[in-house]
Amino acid sequence: MTRTIHKIIDPHLHLFNMEQGNYAWLKPQNPPFWPDKHLINKSFVEADLLLPSPIHLAGFVHIEAGFDNQQPWREIDWLQQHCTLPFKSVAFADINAITFSEHLEQLKKRPSVVGIRHILDEHAKQILSSALIDKHFALLAEMKFSFDAQLSLADSQAIELLIALANKYKTVRIIINHAGWPPAINDLNGQQKWQLNLQKLANCENIAIKLSGWEMSNRTWQAQQVATVIQQSLATFGDPRVMLASNFPVCLLSMSYSELWNTYAALPEISTQCFEKIGFSNANDWYHLF
Repeated sequence: MTRTIHKIIDPHLHLFNMEQGNYAWLKPQNPPFWPDKHLINKSFVEADLLLPSPIHLAGFVHIEAGFDNQQPWREIDWLQQHCTLPFKSVAFADINAITFSEHLEQLKKRPSVVGIRHILDEHAKQILSSALIDKHFALLAEMKFSFDAQLSLADSQAIELLIALANKYKTVRIIINHAGWPPAINDLNGQQKWQLNLQKLANCENIAIKLSGWEMSNRTWQAQQVATVIQQSLATFGDPRVMLASNFPVCLLSMSYSELWNTYAALPEISTQCFEKIGFSNANDWYHLF
């Protein structure tokens, strides 16, 4: 039975404005070529974040969604104009581009912006070893911006590069997205790599991990599989550096927003005290909502 939860902060969601934004990745001719991608190829606004009582959405962190990667502040301006809940923004910024400094200056003018994301994934090693990465992480440190890191924990070379940056720039908060793409339970080699690199990342006190994106690799994911990843993450990072998140609206490819949070809330493996941390206070600590 779902425990009583007064409030949550969702630290990883996206809102779409199809009238003004670009969202190249949502267009049918562009990857990812998901057969069900059309289900989320439409506008989503704050009012769509519906949660049943007793779960209350106290705030959220909006993660860049490809609104306009040439002028990423346009996405932020739209959000700040239309959102009424307390929220912070993680904006897009091309960390390999010579325009990075200029774009950071623009983003710094927007009060909701607390960090940036440049999706790493299969290009992680190339991006994290670029000639500009050191200079640009120094800028993140100077501006007190965080870095949302989306990459596979099976990519050991990229993980070592990220750890080196974390150790050099200890004031930059680095948040791993989507649990670092945990492999299937029967992928023993992948599991071993994921757990080894999870531990290496956890040794850096300025790195945290967000747990979401289950639907990206398995549309019919099961609660017990997720519970295992949550328990592994908590055992490795400790509960102050683990956050539950939704990846809305992509999560809708598996279940509704309310069903997702009800699933999290009903997990017997998580105590009420722990849930308050990984469902609310940790997101506030890492993204500075309140």
